[in-house]
Amino acid sequence: MSTASGNGMDDETAYRWPIPPAEGWTADDLDRIPGLPPHTELLDGSLVFMSPQTRFHSRTMRLLDNALLRQAPGHLDVDREMTVRLDAKNRPEPDIVVVPVDAVTGPNQTWYEPEDLVLAVEVVSADSRERDREVKPRKYAAAGVPHFWRVEQDENKGLPVVYVYELDPATKSYGLTGIFHERLKISVPFDIDIDLTTVDRRPGEASSEEQAGT
Repeated sequence: MSTASGNGMDDETAYRWPIPPAEGWTADDLDRIPGLPPHTELLDGSLVFMSPQTRFHSRTMRLLDNALLRQAPGHLDVDREMTVRLDAKNRPEPDIVVVPVDAVTGPNQTWYEPEDLVLAVEVVSADSRERDREVKPRKYAAAGVPHFWRVEQDENKGLPVVYVYELDPATKSYGLTGIFHERLKISVPFDIDIDLTTVDRRPGEASSEEQAGT
């Protein structure tokens, strides 16, 4: 029989938080620390835990993932929530990545190298706003990731708004190339055309315009 501890938790089920080493965690530690919550990231040697996912976040990832998979050329692949080993102290987890097919090593792969990434996408949540707007883009750019999207929710319409950035290789920083409402249509890193108003529509379901024959 389990006994209750003074804080009301069962001794058998109480979670022991990992104690960081003096020099901080390393990228390799993410694969061997027992009991980490799903989607734990490493930023500057510190573990970052994810809050519960919102419906907007989940639906936006589904929309972008499906659209990119349909439209990506054959030499590219798309993954959701795979970490990127930027360096020994940083292993963030973009919501979506586009990588060359030959960067995929097998079903047990847990991370990519930054030079593998063609595109990194972050869908902003309330608890990740500073990381997604400032910290992670700066790190992706410094590591040479050529394309980055930041996706936020339009507070009035509830739809995704996509901020598209491209790397300036001379300065290793991102420049904003466009802000897209309702429709994302660009030609790099490949031809992409996404109807952002379909974020709540099931894949394959016709739009109201299509149903009306317009």
